[in-house]
Amino acid sequence: MNPIAEMILAGPRGRRLCLELARDLDSDISTAVFQLAHGVEVVSGSSGVRLIPTAGVGSDPFPVSSLEQLSADLVSVDLADLGTGRIQTALARSVDSATYWQEPDGADVLAGHPTVRAALSRLAEHLASSPIMEWFREPRRTEQWAIDWRSANAWAPLPKDPQQTLRQWAAGVRTEEAQAARERPRDPHADWTGTWWSIPLGLIKTVGRLPAELSLVEDGFGWQQATAIPVRGIGRTFEVHSEEDWILLCRSFPLEVTASRRHDWFRATGRDDRWVIPDWERVASEWDAVHLTPLCYLSSATRVLQVDTEIASVIAGWDPGSTIWLTDVAREGDGPRQDWHLDSNSGTWILTS
Repeated sequence: MNPIAEMILAGPRGRRLCLELARDLDSDISTAVFQLAHGVEVVSGSSGVRLIPTAGVGSDPFPVSSLEQLSADLVSVDLADLGTGRIQTALARSVDSATYWQEPDGADVLAGHPTVRAALSRLAEHLASSPIMEWFREPRRTEQWAIDWRSANAWAPLPKDPQQTLRQWAAGVRTEEAQAARERPRDPHADWTGTWWSIPLGLIKTVGRLPAELSLVEDGFGWQQATAIPVRGIGRTFEVHSEEDWILLCRSFPLEVTASRRHDWFRATGRDDRWVIPDWERVASEWDAVHLTPLCYLSSATRVLQVDTEIASVIAGWDPGSTIWLTDVAREGDGPRQDWHLDSNSGTWILTS
């Protein structure tokens, strides 16, 4: 199999992208996925997520006959109409369905079933040779845009003083971790939630492609207005092209978050052990910005990334294609700001000024 196709199928978001494409191309597949995905309840356990049939479904959450029929349909689905627009729409659905504070939904688990995953390989191979892969693999573009999810009349200036922001963030993470270790239950099944994302908030965050990346937001709030602010930045950019790049950050700049992430990431992955994320304050001593490629997001987000035998990490809360700026090297560009509006009928972003 093409190595890029293997990367796509390795991650929950990549498999979900393939499944959403198939649903869009074939109404029978869409119906079958809906029925299978909504016929189970997903729960976390020591061996990962598992499925329990909902009332009236039967003892097998994914009946063999249904899986075989779905797989046959996936293998034979007509890909003639699989263009860039469809891929972008399916990618947005995959991003929108990512969760780190609860169990993955039935469609995510269905896409990860060995039978279905194998049947999705044809779609993954097609994606791997698609022109859109140039975008999915590209490093940070020179032209960047910071997004303010408010109307043009309510915009605020870009965040400043990233050094202070990172210092406060790192102190806050350590305080939360120590408090969580003292006060939160050790049982990962306990009904407890907290901070689940892997990157600091309050920094300049930018995207390189408009309007496509306006729709690629994890845990979004259904915004319909956006102001795009041109940003120029210089300096050293660390490119997260693969899980190995993320693991390198975690090994080089580890920050323990086991107690503070335990319950949320257990629900998302079924894993109960030690967790780390990059210490972004320390990362800033060597790098000015960090960019996550869409391909790495597809292959690596929403899953366990093993740092060593006992420690792992999760890429959580980081939108594909976006860049976070760790030092004071990013400035608003000379070009005009752009106002975008989401058309509720077509689901497309329209430039209004």
